[in-house]
Amino acid sequence: MINPAKIEEIAKQISSNMPQGVRNLAETFETRTKQAIQAKLTEMDFVSREEFDIQSKVLIRTREKLTELETKVAELEAKLEQHKSAD
Repeated sequence: MINPAKIEEIAKQISSNMPQGVRNLAETFETRTKQAIQAKLTEMDFVSREEFDIQSKVLIRTREKLTELETKVAELEAKLEQHKSAD
C-alpha cells in the first residue's frame, strides 16, 4: 500500500508550486487531493503489509496442518488396508 506520508509529501509539493495568489487555497486543495487519492486506493481493495504478513503466517500454519493431516490419513488408510488384508 502507498505510504500516507508519501501522499502528503506529493500534496505539499503540488501546493508549494502554486502561484502566490492561489496559495491561500493550498490547504483545501491538499486536503481534497489526499481524500481523493485515499478514496481511490480504498476502492482498489489493497491490504496493508501488516495484514498481508499476518495472512501469510496463517496460510503457512494451515499448510503445515494440512500436511500433518494428510500424513495421518495416509497412515490410517495403510492401517485399514492392513486390517482388511488380515481378515
